[in-house]
Amino acid sequence: MYFAALLARTEDGWEASDTELDDVETLSDLADLARESAPDADDTVLVFIEQEDAWFGVVRVDGEEDPRVFVSNAAAAARSSYGELLLTDELLGREPKDEDDDLDALDLDGTEDGEPEAEDDEDTDTSAMPSGPVGDSGILDDLGVSAKELLSLSDDALSEIAEVLGAAEVLETVR
Repeated sequence: MYFAALLARTEDGWEASDTELDDVETLSDLADLARESAPDADDTVLVFIEQEDAWFGVVRVDGEEDPRVFVSNAAAAARSSYGELLLTDELLGREPKDEDDDLDALDLDGTEDGEPEAEDDEDTDTSAMPSGPVGDSGILDDLGVSAKELLSLSDDALSEIAEVLGAAEVLETVR
């Protein structure tokens, strides 16, 4: 089971809203969704995503700055469509895949309708994924959750983070 919520920090405290990620295809789309949920363009918005007992992710969007991402378990998240949103090449320290290389690799010799070739889908290869946390573990330092604390969180991590932020009640309303 998945859970996704947006927490926007306003002058009056935190505002929470649940969100559907079905139309979100990239981290940029997710960041845009977070920005749209903020009452003020400069507000900090946190996106919480979790798959029960497997992994959680936090995306922080501060105004127009690039989103900052933390994922608790990259290998588990890689097996999830929502996790794949967060596991960008940059986050994983990989060279971005060049789409032109894909076009150059096509063999258009007129036999396209023949037998299908074995798929070599490197995007779903989770063996190369780190089995632990990836991303910016200091993402919540200024909000009261140190990197060390974030790395040591357990099963109910998002609730524990919300508690420190003073947003536990508003998060619980959308859970």
